[in-house]
Amino acid sequence: MNDLSHVSIKRRYFLQGAAITSISLGLGACASTPALNAVGTASSQIPIVFVHGNGDTAGLWIAQCWRFESNGYARRLLHAIDFKNPLARSDDSKPQEARSGTEEARAELAAFVASVLAQTGATKVALVGSSRGCNTIRNFVKSGGAAQVSHVVLCGGVYHGVFAMDANLVSEFNGKSAFMQRLNAPEANGNEVASGIKWMTIRSDRYDKFAQPDGRYIGQPGVKTNIDFTGPALKGAEDVVLNGADHREVAFNANAFAEMYRHIVGKPPATLATNLEEPVQLSGKVTGFTAGAQTNLPLVGARLQVYAVDRTSGKRTPSALLDKVIAQDGHWGPISTKYDQALEFVISAAGYPTTHIYRAPFHRSSNIVHLRPAPQSTLADITKARVPATGLAVPESWVTITRPRGYLGQGRDTFGVDSRRRVINDFGVPAESTQRFDVAVNATAQAIFNTERIAVQSWPLADNHVVLAEFQF
Repeated sequence: MNDLSHVSIKRRYFLQGAAITSISLGLGACASTPALNAVGTASSQIPIVFVHGNGDTAGLWIAQCWRFESNGYARRLLHAIDFKNPLARSDDSKPQEARSGTEEARAELAAFVASVLAQTGATKVALVGSSRGCNTIRNFVKSGGAAQVSHVVLCGGVYHGVFAMDANLVSEFNGKSAFMQRLNAPEANGNEVASGIKWMTIRSDRYDKFAQPDGRYIGQPGVKTNIDFTGPALKGAEDVVLNGADHREVAFNANAFAEMYRHIVGKPPATLATNLEEPVQLSGKVTGFTAGAQTNLPLVGARLQVYAVDRTSGKRTPSALLDKVIAQDGHWGPISTKYDQALEFVISAAGYPTTHIYRAPFHRSSNIVHLRPAPQSTLADITKARVPATGLAVPESWVTITRPRGYLGQGRDTFGVDSRRRVINDFGVPAESTQRFDVAVNATAQAIFNTERIAVQSWPLADNHVVLAEFQF
């Protein structure tokens, strides 16, 4: 989305005269010395805890943190949780390897909030959640955490269920499950949200893949889900609708930031841009997969190399900015770079393909640049691609474009590699965040998403190398 005409808000509030851009052309103040007049005194700012969704990481909140900082919010007050096992269980009542139940997620969030309060000296936090994270926030509030919360922003929540059926009542995402029924039990005032907290829901008008009346997007085409487009709204909360936005964009794009900022601070942001910072300090974690499930646990023993690369060709500089074997804490960095420097992250680990992650320049510093290699299953895909019996030409290299903070919308977005574009069957609702393209090996390729460009070098599949071009916005 690139302008605020897409915002339809039931509270009859409209932002005007603010163009959304991904970058400011001037150098902004560092977050350690915020422009206090943008949001009042630093002491009036409350800590914000960002809560990611199913299978995700804290790293999805990078751009929103930058936008808060660019409006004078102190970096020390911006915190993003990383759930150890972010994928939900198939049966919420039964342990499942590398997955978490609703109670485990609630307990992790409670501990994280307590840590933030102790670190900052505050008495309350604002909670901002995406997708499954909204369930966890509501569970935390409902289970004794309300006194520690001043504001809640729920983005693309699934609190009436991804489906509401008599079958599969053990799923956290079933609107008829005991878990959902408890969360949605009316308060004394008849609302679905607790009093004493300022609540907001941000949702799409009709393009959220998990708020659809047809089960196509949960693998059951033609089956009625008993959920409609208003599913991510809650009675008693301010209901904000971002027209045309997808399930992830309602949490991670600039329009969503404008709404969450206004809700927490009490007035619209001065800018939707991300002011540039010099130098840029980056760090994060390297995590992997267990039993086929993505986790946020350290990938101990993995080797991470970080290179500065040419923005036009994707070719790396001779010396690595970082070359580190990941230890028990999972952390890498910090490295110091420039706001206009493109980067290549290379992860090598036993059982994984060597993964090259190309990123456009980071406008500002971040300590949540979390990285995962491509999953082990990619090795099987590579092997299958080599089998002559398939009758398909064996690709020399793969470049996968990935947009973890939004989906790829057919007809809405322009995306591809070089001159190749991919037609995907999204049936009018953006539902995929990655697309893979076959390319010639050992060459420069240009990954494209709308106005963003990332130059990559293609690496040989024959040597188990895969290439990801990850878009930030």
